[in-house]
Amino acid sequence: MTGFKIASLLAIASLALLPEAALAAGDAMQKSRVLEDEAYRDCLAQIRKDPEEGFAQAQVWQATGGGLPAAHCAALALVELKHYGDAADRLEKLLPEAEKHAPHLTVAILDQAANAWLLAERPVRARELLDIAVKAAPDQPDILIDRAVALGALQQDAAARADLDRALSLDPTRAEAYALRASARRHLRDAAGAMEDVETALAIEPRLPEALLERGILKFDKGDRKGARADLIQVRLIAPDSPSAVTAGKYIERMDVKGER
Repeated sequence: MTGFKIASLLAIASLALLPEAALAAGDAMQKSRVLEDEAYRDCLAQIRKDPEEGFAQAQVWQATGGGLPAAHCAALALVELKHYGDAADRLEKLLPEAEKHAPHLTVAILDQAANAWLLAERPVRARELLDIAVKAAPDQPDILIDRAVALGALQQDAAARADLDRALSLDPTRAEAYALRASARRHLRDAAGAMEDVETALAIEPRLPEALLERGILKFDKGDRKGARADLIQVRLIAPDSPSAVTAGKYIERMDVKGER
């Protein structure tokens, strides 16, 4: 039995804080006394416009006493530049300073570091950090969902489903969590439950590529090639550059080239 497909899981990681949502998290962190100054806001804005220049700006700022805000901005710039391992390492190294000067930020930084490790294809380390984060904040759906991503990448589907059950009990409006749970249920051979979750996800967000992908795979597995093709083509039209589109393309190829009908 295989675990979650990492590509499709990471595509859903708007639930994760990285990459785009990391900047939003940084915006929220501006409310902290540690990360509230104008230089930090300027650094985040520069990352959005030009990550390379933003990283250079953050490095100079850090060298001249920018402290935690400068180091955090530099790490987020590396995420935008797709240097995920380096970004994750930098974020982890911020934790002692955050614990000392801004303990209310440690869970967010743990979560960001974990998601950077996921993007670097290091799910074991991601899971370790998320275990700490969940222990510190057991009622935060985002963190539970992120740990489910790590667990899925480690092929621990039953544990992933348990985290998603908990997350959805806390916030039943999370379409991406239903899509993730559909994937977990599919791998646990609960096709009926997986389809139920997919339909719930699509009722909340009708064009969610990951939910359409899951529905296409479920239809493919049932032998409904026409229905599968329609959903898989939709994934490629809605999110042509996404990992979900890559996975959809592989299933279409299986039908068209390899003759799996």
